Amino acid sequence: MASKEMRGQHESAGAWAKRYHQTSQAVLESILRPHGLGPTQWYVLYQLAHDGPTKQRDLVRALRVERATMTGVVAALVRKGLVEQTPDPVDLRQKTLCLTEAGGELWARLPDPIARIRAVAFDGVSQEEQAQVVRILRAATERLAHHLKEETPPS
Repeated sequence: MASKEMRGQHESAGAWAKRYHQTSQAVLESILRPHGLGPTQWYVLYQLAHDGPTKQRDLVRALRVERATMTGVVAALVRKGLVEQTPDPVDLRQKTLCLTEAGGELWARLPDPIARIRAVAFDGVSQEEQAQVVRILRAATERLAHHLKEETPPS
């Protein structure tokens, strides 16, 4: 009986969502590795390429990473000459990030790993089915986030 229960747990939507996330992250890393980038570095470049100069603290929130993680990612991108970090003119403790010329040139040459992942993962899946998956996962995530907020005592 236990093995049947275990199979059922591994076939749950949550288990498949986790497996999809892990597998898509592995694909993302394999696409970016030849370019000397990790996934978080790519997401920082993406944000800067699409939104322009951005405060580092805003990227911490947008990408949902720890401040220390972002500090290391930005330091690596600065060392590579892809990102420039300047003190914010209003609050010198804050840093503003922007792509350098080299960063913009690299960005223009990079493959879009998200488009590649989507093309492979959802090949043959209709737009309606994809939209349904998004609706279901969004609603489930929002319900869980709301539940967590209600269950977490104020600190």
